[in-house]
Amino acid sequence: MPINEQSQPLAANEYGVFLNIPHDQAFQNLYLAYIAGVCAFRLKPRAALEIPGGQGWLDRIFDLIRDCRYSFHDLSRVELNPNRPATPRFNMPFELGLAVAWQRFKEPSHIWCVFESRGWRLGKSLSDLSGADVYAHGGTPTGVFREVGNALARMHRQPAVAQMAAIYRGLRRGLPDIMRNAGARSAFEGRAFAGLIVVAERLTSELAD
Repeated sequence: MPINEQSQPLAANEYGVFLNIPHDQAFQNLYLAYIAGVCAFRLKPRAALEIPGGQGWLDRIFDLIRDCRYSFHDLSRVELNPNRPATPRFNMPFELGLAVAWQRFKEPSHIWCVFESRGWRLGKSLSDLSGADVYAHGGTPTGVFREVGNALARMHRQPAVAQMAAIYRGLRRGLPDIMRNAGARSAFEGRAFAGLIVVAERLTSELAD
């Protein structure tokens, strides 16, 4: 269901949105779109990309979910990976399960949202969630802006899709410099992720002025 903004000021961690999304080149534009959309609402994207090497991965994933008021789970890329051996991607549905369990048994205020490229597919791929709202973005950045807006429809701040798109375009333009400054080989590295958030937050503030 759409997220309802609290009447009291949010604690720092309550601005956090855990992004459970694919980390590969083919998903890069949607990755930038999620960062742009979340930052446009003045929320803080968080992701597994922040986890330093050598730390317990599962514990840190759970810590990220626990430390965020919201979590967005994109299940649009759970098809078979063509690289041998051909296998499905289970990380995204597994992390969704952690968020559902956290909300159900420990923290009822945690709000999780499921995103897909095709809304009808979840009933087949994850029938246990039949009846849950699915935000179908159609595999496009504009669709991500629309559905992030739908998920956050009850927030007091309501940036226009055009504002989200402007932040997204700024991220795309700035990505080469961000990667170069971070010494990153892809956008899906911790320092590049942090740099993208800095730029997105700056653009959000500039557009609000």
